[in-house]
Amino acid sequence: MTLAVDKRAVAAAFGRAAHSYDDFAALQRQSARLLAEHCGAQGIATVLDAGCGTGAGSLDWRARGCDVTAFDLSPGMLVQARERRAAHRFIQGDIEALPFADASFDLVWSNLAVQWCQSLAVALAQMLRVARPGGRVAFSTLAHGSLGELHQAWAAVDDRPHANTFASPESIHAAAPAARMTLRQHPVTLLFGDALGAMHSLKGIGATHLHAGRESRTLTRRQLRALEAAWPQKEGGFPLTYHLISGVIERD
Repeated sequence: MTLAVDKRAVAAAFGRAAHSYDDFAALQRQSARLLAEHCGAQGIATVLDAGCGTGAGSLDWRARGCDVTAFDLSPGMLVQARERRAAHRFIQGDIEALPFADASFDLVWSNLAVQWCQSLAVALAQMLRVARPGGRVAFSTLAHGSLGELHQAWAAVDDRPHANTFASPESIHAAAPAARMTLRQHPVTLLFGDALGAMHSLKGIGATHLHAGRESRTLTRRQLRALEAAWPQKEGGFPLTYHLISGVIERD
């Protein structure tokens, strides 16, 4: 599963969102809770937070008494993580080329970051490499079908891509190295008051960069009316559904 991803553009998009990120990170908080329940916390002293964002996950692991390294592609996100003293050290870089020695961490934690990698297989292999024997890799990502309401609404406006598509659960499983891995699927739906609010939630967390590249376009009033008319509503609101996957890999 390989994507053509412009890493500079991804880092820039998340850097622009760094100050607003936590205000819009409801999905990330739910995902972190589900991933923590999946992986457990026993026997963990050292943690690499791979794709740390503003450091919420790092802060949680530090509060548990762990030695935490915060790692992110975006320098702007690392500034936010450093300001809240979320970890013991802060390193900028790419998950697909981790600058750490083999067997360095009890837990390699990555919450909603690997969907921005070019190759999930490379990312998981790198994370498993730096996990210690007996340690684990815990990651979450998005699967095919995520943002279905957004895709459906935009299809009524034009035929251009306006949101990323994601891999199937089967391809996510196939990308894992030959190791013990368990996957769990978690459908999560967030409800918004209008279509603009739903789209602003994506912008607020920096998730507006398209894998295929994006053009800079202003949403017109006519397009917004068409989007709202085509958006499938739920309980009087505008839903965004995510097909969340959590995975835990045990390092032999």
